[in-house]
Amino acid sequence: MSIFSRRTFSTLAFASISAVALCTSAACAKDKAPAVGDKAPDFKLSTADGEEVSLAKLVKQGPVVLIVLRGYPGYQCPACNQQTGQFLGAAKKFAAAKANIVLVYPGAADGLKQHADDFTRGKTFPDNCYLALDPDYTFTNAYRLRWDAPKETAYPATFVIDQNQQVVYAKISSTHGGRTSADEVLKAVPTK
Repeated sequence: MSIFSRRTFSTLAFASISAVALCTSAACAKDKAPAVGDKAPDFKLSTADGEEVSLAKLVKQGPVVLIVLRGYPGYQCPACNQQTGQFLGAAKKFAAAKANIVLVYPGAADGLKQHADDFTRGKTFPDNCYLALDPDYTFTNAYRLRWDAPKETAYPATFVIDQNQQVVYAKISSTHGGRTSADEVLKAVPTK
């Protein structure tokens, strides 16, 4: 084999390995997650108090704002706390638009309820806001948002889902930041 052929082969092999490595990144996870125009996969989760949160039931009441938090990756995420506080503060505006807010808190089942209780301590959840637990990442995996790395749980994401269960807004962050604001999401909530 000539030197040119070996270099070409080496370059092609490196490019192929790089492409495979890139498909494990957030970009590939985002490609598989629900996108605008897709039907949002149904889910049934529970709050820490045992109340069932079902997408199919909530969309009958109006649009659903679905926010995927990082849960408990070994600590309470400051960006999740800030984002949750902002959405809880805007809950009346979302209620006026007939929208429910579901914040998904993923993590290992063991200890998840206690971590969620710690996360919600001092926060008031209005009637249209739910903190839904995702034990062992069942929801996170179904939505293709699992960030499977040390000290990680899920890619932070926000979806707005209309009454036909169609995704009308989607934003998935590939970092801890890049979160949606309540005002940004409120503009995406469908009105009749």
